[in-house]
Amino acid sequence: MQRLAGLALSLLLLSGCASAPTLYAARTASAGVGYSEFRLEPGRYRVTFQGGPGAPVEQVSDYALLRAAELAVRDGYDWFRVSDRLTTSTGAGSGPRLSIGGGSSRYGGHSSIGLGLGTSFDLGPGPTVTSSLEVVFGRGAAPRDADVYVAQAIIRSVGYGRSTI
Repeated sequence: MQRLAGLALSLLLLSGCASAPTLYAARTASAGVGYSEFRLEPGRYRVTFQGGPGAPVEQVSDYALLRAAELAVRDGYDWFRVSDRLTTSTGAGSGPRLSIGGGSSRYGGHSSIGLGLGTSFDLGPGPTVTSSLEVVFGRGAAPRDADVYVAQAIIRSVGYGRSTI
């Protein structure tokens, strides 16, 4: 019986550490992760990428930039400027904790003192990160500003040479 309980506990701990990888793809209702975009006006989009639980912030941000670059190329633009940027995180775990408690009691001439020690660990897959960008597209030579990106360069560096849509 103890072996079965130990095996069940081990499986429970391992399942808490498992998380699905965050892949670069369009967001679907069933998956809940991926990119989506909304055209605000010609040459201006809001691009959002939602990562899976535990996806690194850098990966989610890069994938939002990659989608913006793909849209720029698809629509015939050379570069884009990020005019607004928002990154949010939900469901963040609180990590390991240690707690100490104590108490005392007196009953019928007897007294006692108790001391407790407890630990807990967050075994969940981690927070869900979403990166949302508002981008404005442009043609020709890109301005030399911090928030301006050359679309083809982003596709090469973040997309690792993947073809554009």
